[in-house]
Amino acid sequence: MRHRKAGRKLKRTASHRKATLIALSTALLRHKKIRTTVAKAKETRPYVEKIITRAKNAVAREAGSKTKDVHARREISRSIKQREVVQELFAEIAPKVLSRPGGYTRVVKLGQRHGDGAQVAVLELVDYNTGVQPAKAAPKAKTSKYKKKKDT
Repeated sequence: MRHRKAGRKLKRTASHRKATLIALSTALLRHKKIRTTVAKAKETRPYVEKIITRAKNAVAREAGSKTKDVHARREISRSIKQREVVQELFAEIAPKVLSRPGGYTRVVKLGQRHGDGAQVAVLELVDYNTGVQPAKAAPKAKTSKYKKKKDT
């Protein structure tokens, strides 16, 4: 029985699982939307949400004191190794979700993968509606290739 054992093992060792979560969360913060298995998406979701909450709280404190919260950036840099992604998190993502009380990510199930039948899902940031494309203009009425002759 697995009583009081939270989290999925994902058939990996602890270090491999940690590396997988770091890679998935970095990709999500960089691209705003990733496609992965349902189990990995559900496991990555709380990991990313804690990072975003940490950055959001730091940005809120920075707004009040006009100084950077270096400690929060250092803590987030332990799990997000790419400097550009950390800068983007503090500059774009955290201010955008400042008024949101939580629930920064969404998991949308897509079906099964053809190769191995694994359940596939899209994990995306909620405030970045990348899945919705703008409506296209209505196509013009088709005209005939041949011009009609005028009766004279």
